[in-house]
Amino acid sequence: MAEKSCQQAMNPYTNLSDIELTEKFNGKDTRAFAEIYERYFAALFSHARRMLQDDAQAGDVVQDTFASLLERMGGQTFEGSLSAYLYVSVRNQIISLMRREKTKTKYLDSLKAYFNSGGNPSDQQLLEKEMYSLIESEISKLPEKMRNIFELSRKAHLSYRQIAQLSMVSEGTVKKQVYYALKILRSRINTKVLLTFMYLLLALNRIWRGLF
Repeated sequence: MAEKSCQQAMNPYTNLSDIELTEKFNGKDTRAFAEIYERYFAALFSHARRMLQDDAQAGDVVQDTFASLLERMGGQTFEGSLSAYLYVSVRNQIISLMRREKTKTKYLDSLKAYFNSGGNPSDQQLLEKEMYSLIESEISKLPEKMRNIFELSRKAHLSYRQIAQLSMVSEGTVKKQVYYALKILRSRINTKVLLTFMYLLLALNRIWRGLF
């Protein structure tokens, strides 16, 4: 109890109502923003996680929500319920995310269908070469320790135990490094594959139009 009173004395913003915080935020008070973040982050994250079933995406959505809120400081003010505004903002961020994911899935499905149909052999070789270069480029950007362990696993095909002995770390560390490497690569490559695929198809379409 004494500790809580001490914290409140050190940060009087914890005693402010949402209405008072909103007024101070509209007055460009950065401490008000910090209190809003502290007060609502956990609840908004739980809400987003229930909807998305993904911790990383939920965290990104909530961070984007607060980033958008911060951009409003000194600009357009808002009235009404602070909590309602934040929850609606999270909902809108989730809708935007789902739209982007739907578009990404659509084009990745198109890429898969293109390869499955056989396509033009030379075009397929070009796309495969681009994909290989993209993957190698993203692997090279991994942190050194993670990259070394990942390459020993995926390129040298060593077991976790062998990698642990060579790297002088535990098998658990090796597993975690490989897991996080795959997670990073999937996140980076999925988006870039989409962009690369779209660019190559546009380029190939221009070539075909010039030939026929």
